[in-house]
Amino acid sequence: MSPVFGHGRLRLYLLKLLEESPRHGYEVIRLLQDRFLGVYSPSPGTIYPRLARLEEEGLVTHEVVDGKKVFTLTDKGRHELNDRMDELAELEQEITASVQDIAREVKEDVRQTVRSLRHELTQMARDINKDAARENRDAWRDQKEEWRRQRQQAKDTLRQQKEEWRHHKERLREETERWQRDWRRIWEETWSLSGQPPQRDGGPVHDAELGRMLADFVAEIRREASEGGVTEAALAQCRAVLDEAAQRIRDTLRP
Repeated sequence: MSPVFGHGRLRLYLLKLLEESPRHGYEVIRLLQDRFLGVYSPSPGTIYPRLARLEEEGLVTHEVVDGKKVFTLTDKGRHELNDRMDELAELEQEITASVQDIAREVKEDVRQTVRSLRHELTQMARDINKDAARENRDAWRDQKEEWRRQRQQAKDTLRQQKEEWRHHKERLREETERWQRDWRRIWEETWSLSGQPPQRDGGPVHDAELGRMLADFVAEIRREASEGGVTEAALAQCRAVLDEAAQRIRDTLRP
């Protein structure tokens, strides 16, 4: 029981509540809870026996309404209440002071709870920001490392491709030179077996020299053809050009 209800004080306050209006037991309990802001909550085992004792003393009476005992103050109860008005006024002041103390305590508890909650939320926000910043730094560092690795890999791949292409060009050049040398040698050997070298302007014109010239010409034409490709139209035009060139060479070589 609350300390404000000393000996006989709860009895007096019950008379006060019933003087205000007829009430049933649970209604009395709720009123006490409300007036003490929920801090003081008497049990039915505290209220009902006292109401029964007041009824035995003729201070209250009851009637059953909707299955509930509704207690009403009697004239005798009202007379006792009037005789104790000074004590009741003092009790009311004590209850008011007690309620004010409770309100201050509740208010301070709320403030403390709000401050604590604000502090916890602020700390939580700081921790979240720290974690997020750390995760962002780690993610950014990992991303930069991945970009660096990919860039280096691209450079290495490009360098390797350039090196392979250089080797390929070198092999192609060497192969072309070797092919040209072999072609020229075979041509010269074949040409030299074709007959006696003809005479021109009082001196011999060697077949081998002419063979080298023709070999170089054929090699050059074959190289151009392999690089650009030969269509039927280009082949027909080349045949006409070659026929004309052959005729001019024959005219040149005739004594």
